[in-house]
Amino acid sequence: MTLQLQYFLILAAALFCIGIYGLVNSRNAVRVLMSIELMLNAVNLNLMGFSNYIDPAEIKGQVFTVFVIAIAAAEAAVGLAIVLSIYRNRDTVDMEQFNLLKW
Repeated sequence: MTLQLQYFLILAAALFCIGIYGLVNSRNAVRVLMSIELMLNAVNLNLMGFSNYIDPAEIKGQVFTVFVIAIAAAEAAVGLAIVLSIYRNRDTVDMEQFNLLKW
């Protein structure tokens, strides 16, 4: 029994919308990073769904998904390091307080 492509797309769209909502409405830097991870996972679901739908014998979508996961891990590590550095200097992770680049 195989799942249809629509189910993958609906789940990925829901995850992406939750990620966008969290990105727009959140003031906490850690929540923003989590929202970006949700959006990247939605892209991974799309890659896997389309790869399975178009050509189940090939693993091109799975290979791209592994690359996206590796990039997401690097992004999370760098983003968390930046957030920790700002927290040490400013004692807050509120996105409204990050005015380090203002003159």
